[in-house]
Amino acid sequence: MDSGLTVVSDPVVTLRITSTISPFETEKRFMRSITIAEFKGKLEIIVGSPASCMNLELFSTDDKFLQKMDDNDALLGSYHVDNYCKIHVTDTSGQQADEYNDVSKVQKVEISDDAYEKRTDSARSFMKTHKLGHFNEEDMAKKKAELAAQTEEQKAAADAISVGSRCKVQVAGQPSKLGTVMYVGTTLFKPGYWVGVKYDEPLGKNNGTVDGKQYFECENKYGAFVKPLNVTVGDFPEEDYGLDEM
Repeated sequence: MDSGLTVVSDPVVTLRITSTISPFETEKRFMRSITIAEFKGKLEIIVGSPASCMNLELFSTDDKFLQKMDDNDALLGSYHVDNYCKIHVTDTSGQQADEYNDVSKVQKVEISDDAYEKRTDSARSFMKTHKLGHFNEEDMAKKKAELAAQTEEQKAAADAISVGSRCKVQVAGQPSKLGTVMYVGTTLFKPGYWVGVKYDEPLGKNNGTVDGKQYFECENKYGAFVKPLNVTVGDFPEEDYGLDEM
């Protein structure tokens, strides 16, 4: 008996695409109304195989082989393609799996600095033309002057700090810390002027030694290095934390 109902298939189907030249699986949506030849053309972009070198096999959603798709004139929808069925592409062009992912096979081109300097289509040429980065002399001079001013300011602050002084360290975003100045001067780990501080509490990062170089001595986690402008010297008595109380 005719129920009067008409079943209309979704004109679009979602398929899982795998191939012999890639270890990856891709999900794509396709119109059921395209031919297998047109379908192969779309697969060229996905798997990197020429359409003329493709053999297609259809698998069910649970990866059971169903049939070959070898009629280029047939519509995709004429095959039993349901959502999340798998189409496996076998490439016959001779490409190998991961051939385009192995950078060791890529021919490397080397060019001398003099030859590169003469090129007009290089990133360096573009930066020179548009005065970008270190090719902007005005900007670079401004940055150099700012750095020199900052260095001089830090040096002046360092000259006013004496080893053995009590101090308060205030770094943006961190609570204030009290301690004793143990070192003032330059270091090997970073340029500029630094103040080595032994904190009253284990709030530091080292024991006065950085990268194998000892600048002062203290217990581990009590030592730290901060910029001179973050240090205020004054009468900051060491707090009694009641460690000797019973």
